[in-house]
Amino acid sequence: MAKNAVAAAAGVVADLVFGEPALEPHPVSAFGTVMGRVERRLYRPRRSPGVLHTATGLGIGIAAGSVVRSTALATYISVAQRALREAGRDVAEALRDDDLVRARGLLPALVGRDPSGLDASEISRAAVESLAENTVDAVVAPAFWGALCGAEGTLAYRAINTMDATVGYRNDRYEEYGWASARLDDAANYIPARLTAVLVAAVRPRTAATIWRAVRQDAPFHPSPNAGVAEAAFAAALGVRLGGVNTYGTRTERRPQLGTGTAPDDGDILAAAALCRDVTCALIVVLVGLGWAA
Repeated sequence: MAKNAVAAAAGVVADLVFGEPALEPHPVSAFGTVMGRVERRLYRPRRSPGVLHTATGLGIGIAAGSVVRSTALATYISVAQRALREAGRDVAEALRDDDLVRARGLLPALVGRDPSGLDASEISRAAVESLAENTVDAVVAPAFWGALCGAEGTLAYRAINTMDATVGYRNDRYEEYGWASARLDDAANYIPARLTAVLVAAVRPRTAATIWRAVRQDAPFHPSPNAGVAEAAFAAALGVRLGGVNTYGTRTERRPQLGTGTAPDDGDILAAAALCRDVTCALIVVLVGLGWAA
């Protein structure tokens, strides 16, 4: 694990410095295309075809890792911290320019909810929530699984998370078919989400007690066992209040309140992006430390 931890740290550093690898198509996008074809062949509104879908994608991820072999390269492909922060900053910049139309147009790069009726405050909330959740999905989790299981681990995780993002929805089409992908994603993110909360407290020590309180008291009411942990930690660290009504196409969800601060604004999006960066740097230190200590 020591060697893999240092290699995973190198992959995270590469993303921090260079951003997304200049590959066309990007491997994650190519995987999504392949799994779209798998879905067209397998889809039935039942769990068993969905389990096969999930097993196929997981197998592809593991096989890709065995081909790539380099944990550093696989982690670099899997992590998207810089792109995440840039997307958040773009939305914040549009809001600062009072350009709601542009902000709404940019928001789908971060979230899956319908942005058409959102005001500046709701756009800010959506962006902060996405930065929190994706600090787990796009930074901590792929690095964690790379450190634990090497190239196969980080690319298997990226496959799991991509499948959840495409078929893991609670709607008429995917309630049954996407069940396996969604549950596997919950399992894969369980430890990384809680590690993210620890890292948030470590880089914002003055709010550590508030973070633990929010994670302990607010996160359990969130429908996701992992997103709620990350969002509660970010809300407490930033001193904002997250949660509310989210619209996804024709489906509306009421999310519980996370944190006790004020409603977020564009400045809080920038603060969330900075927190994501600081968590990433702390993660690198932890990974390198694990490598040196072993």
